Amino acid sequence: MKKIANYLWIEQEEDHYVISMTPELQDDIGTIGYVEFSEGDYLEKDDVILNLEASKTVMAILSPLAGKVLERNTAALEEPLLLNSAKPDEHWLVKLTDVDSLAFEALEDA
Repeated sequence: MKKIANYLWIEQEEDHYVISMTPELQDDIGTIGYVEFSEGDYLEKDDVILNLEASKTVMAILSPLAGKVLERNTAALEEPLLLNSAKPDEHWLVKLTDVDSLAFEALEDA
C-alpha cells in the first residue's frame, strides 16, 4: 500500500515503511548535489529526514510519520544523484519501523 504526504511517497512493505520522493518533488528541486541525513534512531512527525542542496533549491525533507529509523539510504551520501533516479530501489530516503498504523492509514492514498 502506498500513501503520499509532503510530496513524499510512503510505502508499507511488511513490517516497515519506505519513504521516498515523488517524481514531482524530484523535478521541482532539480539535480541533487549534496545530502546530509539527520542523526538519531527515531523520527517524530515533521522531524528532518535529511537536508539537501539541489540545482533549484536548498531544503529540508520532513518526515510525514513518526517511527524508529531502520535504515537510511547512505549510498546517497557518496552519490547524491541516486535521489534523482526513477528507480525506487535507488531514490528511497529512509525506512521506518514502529509506525502508528492509524497515522499511516490517515495519509492520502497515492
